[in-house]
Amino acid sequence: MTDNGLTTIPSEYPVAETIDRLAALVTARGLHVFARIDHAAGAAKAGMALRPTQLLIFGNPTGGTPLMQDRQTAGIDLPVKALAWEDADGRVWLSYNDAAWIAQRHVLGAESREAVEAMAAGLAALTKAAASR
Repeated sequence: MTDNGLTTIPSEYPVAETIDRLAALVTARGLHVFARIDHAAGAAKAGMALRPTQLLIFGNPTGGTPLMQDRQTAGIDLPVKALAWEDADGRVWLSYNDAAWIAQRHVLGAESREAVEAMAAGLAALTKAAASR
C-alpha cells in the first residue's frame, strides 16, 4: 500500500529479523548501512512503551548524489530509510519513502529520472526480499 509517499508492505518476520535481513541484503548489494535505530529501546529508556519499531538508514553516494546535484534539498530524504514496525494486532510491516514521492517533493528534473527509477526498483526489490520467505 502507498500513502502520501510512504510504501508499506507486510513482513513475514519479526521486526528485528526483518531489519537484520534488510541490512544483510543492503550490504550484499554493496550499499552502506549508516545507522540502525531501535525506537522501542529508546522509548523504554525514557520510561515509555512502544511496540517493536526499528529504522535502517542506508544508501550509496552513486545513487543519491544525482538527486542532490539536481536539488540539494533531496538530501533531507537521503540516505534512504526503511522502518520495520509491529501494529496493535502483532503484524509486522516494512515502510519506506517512495522514490517518485521524493522526486515530486523536491521537484527533481529529468536529469534525475534514471536515478529515481533505479532507486525505486532497488528499494522495492530489497524490501520485498527482506520481508518475504
